[in-house]
Amino acid sequence: MKASLEAVGRFDPERARERLRKSFYPDHTAFIVVDGQRIGFYTFRPADEGFQLDHLYVHPSCQSRGIGSEVIRHLLSLADASQMPVSLNALRDSASNRFYQRHGFVQTAEDEWDIYYTRTPGVSGAQAGGA
Repeated sequence: MKASLEAVGRFDPERARERLRKSFYPDHTAFIVVDGQRIGFYTFRPADEGFQLDHLYVHPSCQSRGIGSEVIRHLLSLADASQMPVSLNALRDSASNRFYQRHGFVQTAEDEWDIYYTRTPGVSGAQAGGA
């Protein structure tokens, strides 16, 4: 995550630690394991009006191999089964914004640091205008 923040000129160690502290839910956090190696994690939890994806991190050496897409499709299938939306926020200027848009997330708000998205149940990337 540090590399993503540095790439957009926004790495602040204290802010990053505080953000993780505020959005860390051990009971809703899982490792992403490939070939017996932990290569990432996600935090996906019930929220007031659906689900919240607080983190989806894949180690840079394992990115661009479809792993994140596989994970997000799995999480979205869980939300669809419950007919609940999924919300998240992504760092402004991060490539993750395109990733989430491709998976059917639509921007709902933004602030100085983040862009906020929601994906309604059953909406695929193609239906949302994604590739």
